Amino acid sequence: MKHTRKIFLLPFLLAGFLCKAQSYKFDFGPGNVQKGYIQILPETKYSPEKGYGFEASSNLTGKNYKGKDGVKDDYISSEKPFYFSVKVPEGNYNVKVILGDKKGTSATTIKAECRRLMVEKAETAKGRYTTQEFTVHVRDSFIRTTNSKVRLKSREFEYLHWDDKLTLEFNGVSPKVCAVEITPAANVTTVFLAGNSTVVDQSTEPWAAWGQMIPAFFQSKKIAIANYAESGETLKAFKGERRLEKIWSMAKPGDYLFIEFTHNDQKPGGNFLDPFTTYKQTLKEWIAEARKRNMIPVLVTSMHRRTFDSTGHIINSLLNYPEAVRQTGNEENVAVIDLNAMSKTMYEAWGPAKSIKAFVHFAANTFPNQPNELKDNTHFSTYGAYELAKCVVNGVKQNVPQLAKHLKAGLPQFDPAHPDAFEDWNLPASSFIGGGKPDGN
Repeated sequence: MKHTRKIFLLPFLLAGFLCKAQSYKFDFGPGNVQKGYIQILPETKYSPEKGYGFEASSNLTGKNYKGKDGVKDDYISSEKPFYFSVKVPEGNYNVKVILGDKKGTSATTIKAECRRLMVEKAETAKGRYTTQEFTVHVRDSFIRTTNSKVRLKSREFEYLHWDDKLTLEFNGVSPKVCAVEITPAANVTTVFLAGNSTVVDQSTEPWAAWGQMIPAFFQSKKIAIANYAESGETLKAFKGERRLEKIWSMAKPGDYLFIEFTHNDQKPGGNFLDPFTTYKQTLKEWIAEARKRNMIPVLVTSMHRRTFDSTGHIINSLLNYPEAVRQTGNEENVAVIDLNAMSKTMYEAWGPAKSIKAFVHFAANTFPNQPNELKDNTHFSTYGAYELAKCVVNGVKQNVPQLAKHLKAGLPQFDPAHPDAFEDWNLPASSFIGGGKPDGN
């Protein structure tokens, strides 16, 4: 029976592997359709047969003005976040979105897959338009090089970043989408992220992690952030579940592998690794494997938990693990982004009271179906995740100069000792809200 199943599985996997990505042009709105574009109306619902359309969206409206520009004379909008999906093979894709209103203003935030931040609040004045471009990494759970699969946890089957679609979320006070273009991006550099819940694309509000914020800092058509982190992971589990194997199957020479673990590796049990022996040795094995593939490994020390002493200083609950990462980087001549040190500086700058805003601390009933208080000193709010992403960007500038060349121009300087004020933070919440705490602590 097992042999028969493999026979039927192989053609399916090969078909997916050989499937070629194509380009798409979508004209959003009820007006005249621009030549070469596919019209998208508010009632265009996604189906596997059609391969594109809206999902998990409501209150969609279309607006049309008389004119000769099929793209800019109409748009689709909603007062709630709305989601547009396109069925595509795994890989990297350049996305171009035209936003604006011929007779009004607009303000749009764009996320991809599981709340991955791509565009922050793109605003247009009355009668003006903006073209936003970004690059999205799309994957599924099949490992085509070995005809196997990533061992997903049960909750992951619902995640948007493990399916066969590219999903875009349009959000904000006045999102007005005129057109979307999607093009395969075969030659961009991919930055693979391997880590745990402090890195992962958290699927539901109010949780977030730095890995899902950092795409917004990189230039389109240059860098694709491929976040393979998952909550509760350790170095051993990440490899055992074939997540590392999946990365190897997707990677090409010149790509990067960022590695950030610790929070779960330090716990007693079958996945425990001793910091100065087995933990370091495992990191060195991953580094060697990355280099065999001409990838560029980068180590990231884990940020602290929110654990203050009576004097307002951070207690090091991560013990010797960050130092083990620093030593490994020095011994293997690998760049180290010291997020551990930067997080200590930032948390202490906030202090015990203000730092609460960076973590998932919310009163009961703040969100739908959330009857109990949320009090989590490990996992981050969107504000905290964004500030940590800024720390990682600092580390890229200081320690990974070749990658730093592809950061967006004009990024403001950031000092962890002077983090941005919470009062200035505003990222529209996605529709997906969960009351369950992510794995790991």
